[in-house]
Amino acid sequence: MIYRMLLAGTVAVAMAFAPGLRAPTATAEPIKIGVVDVAAFAPVFIAQERGYFAAEGVPATLVPFDAAAPIAVATVSGDIDFGVTAVTAAFYNLAGSGELKIIAAAAHEAPGFHTQAFLVSRKAYDGGLKTLKDLPGHSFAVTGQGGPPVYVVGGLIAPKYGFNFNTIRIVPLQTMPNINSAIAGGRADFTASSLLGKMGQLVDRGEVKVIAWVGDVAPWQFGLVFTSTKTADSRHDTVERFLKAYRKGARDYHDATTTADGKPKHGAAEDTVLKIVAKYTKQSLAVVKLAIPYVDADARLDVKDVLNQVAFFKSRGLVKPGVDAASTMDMHYVRPLPEK
Repeated sequence: MIYRMLLAGTVAVAMAFAPGLRAPTATAEPIKIGVVDVAAFAPVFIAQERGYFAAEGVPATLVPFDAAAPIAVATVSGDIDFGVTAVTAAFYNLAGSGELKIIAAAAHEAPGFHTQAFLVSRKAYDGGLKTLKDLPGHSFAVTGQGGPPVYVVGGLIAPKYGFNFNTIRIVPLQTMPNINSAIAGGRADFTASSLLGKMGQLVDRGEVKVIAWVGDVAPWQFGLVFTSTKTADSRHDTVERFLKAYRKGARDYHDATTTADGKPKHGAAEDTVLKIVAKYTKQSLAVVKLAIPYVDADARLDVKDVLNQVAFFKSRGLVKPGVDAASTMDMHYVRPLPEK
């Protein structure tokens, strides 16, 4: 009896202090994850469907949102524990004030993955707007000043093609239906968007023209995984378990949709994971296949691009001057994407 008691105590101590070992969680810790129900955030849906969060002791409830900014606000307030969504200037203002921390990457725009396109009205196209070099002097339809398309054009395309972003007139239209109507009617010259839904129909009818794909000409870190600074600092084990499950979902998605050299891969494995994405986004498999995003297998973050994003938004007055870009990332959790 004494021997068995000593042996049990020795095992318990070993589990507590041995590197890489963690004693099983006594009770599950439920978490809430805020996400916009689009294919770009496929790893969350796959991890949930395949039980990875529950297996790590953090059974998850996915909380749907219609836009990125409210997810950041809900994470700060504690209404949700983690957020997975697209980049916005509003996010960086919250993170820069010490309220949020980036802990991993969601989707990237990458060559060969036709997630979003540069789309031009038929009127502007016929008038000469046929390449990205022709963008200066034209009107740019966006939902808001601090959204992803603004960074893509102002922070990446303008420097690449050597024109002044201020020569482009930004037209904030609040919603995608408004943008669709403006581009189709020639009231705005171009936008950057996916071809899902109405926009795809407009392209099919020739009312809107695709002049380039974002991933081919401007690869960048489109999506972020984040939590509140309070959670990052005080619930380390919870964050690690969440990330372990999330990265399993990212690995499953990547391996099913991407070849070893980073190109799109098709086949039965792709269909299997995309059926999960279709279920959670409430779209058909055929629609999901129209805009398959790239996700790094290890959810590694393009740190260099995050720094560039913050610098661009600060230059536009959309992120406060005092925001330190490096402080928006918690490098205890982030796995950086190697620079090319």
